[in-house]
Amino acid sequence: MPRANRYFLRGHIWHITHRCHKQEFLLKFAKDRRAWRYWAYQARRRYGLCILNYVITSNHVHLLVKDMGAGEIDRGMQLISGRVAQQFNRRKLRKGAFWDDRYHATAVQADSHLARCMVYIDLNMVRAGVVKHPDAWVYGGYNEIQLLPERYRCIDLPTLTDVLGFTDVNSLRVGLRGWVDHALAKGGLEREPAWTKSIAVGQQQYLEAIKCELKVSHPGRTIESDGEQLFLRDTYTPYMP
Repeated sequence: MPRANRYFLRGHIWHITHRCHKQEFLLKFAKDRRAWRYWAYQARRRYGLCILNYVITSNHVHLLVKDMGAGEIDRGMQLISGRVAQQFNRRKLRKGAFWDDRYHATAVQADSHLARCMVYIDLNMVRAGVVKHPDAWVYGGYNEIQLLPERYRCIDLPTLTDVLGFTDVNSLRVGLRGWVDHALAKGGLEREPAWTKSIAVGQQQYLEAIKCELKVSHPGRTIESDGEQLFLRDTYTPYMP
């Protein structure tokens, strides 16, 4: 799987997935999930990391960010992953890797695909059977948007409101809640690997543009469909349907 920072392109939105080493449940303790959120806040404050959504599970995280072209995603990920691992290993007197060496990033077109990605992230712990609604999982962007905490706020609400086409934060909150409730009502809890395995998700024209922007000729990059949406992937990367 390619390293995420090879693909970051200015102005695009990226869905990052980072898993614990060997998928161990190293984030099962609340203090470590709080630590991840704190350092995400610090990455926003120090480097201008533009966070649009996130969820912290027991063995991996999902992070939705917008690239602003200043290397803030790479630096932010280094800060978050490094500090969380350091604190955990020091507390547990542990040595060795905390994270998988490679995290993955998928570009998401800023239209209805972005709305679907937001919901997919929000419903992560519902799919896992841990909660029945994302409002019951405090370690995610859904609750941060709905409750608007004053301290350690990670999400860039003005940017998120703008890219999703809402007029204000209140409309954003209502809209996101409606999308999540609609997905739950129709039973939309299937895992969709396109969000975590592909290079990009979007319309044909968008995916063709991503291929051009990468500026790397690669015959294995193909545009495919999973029946719900189009995505760009490397054929040599295992893709689990």
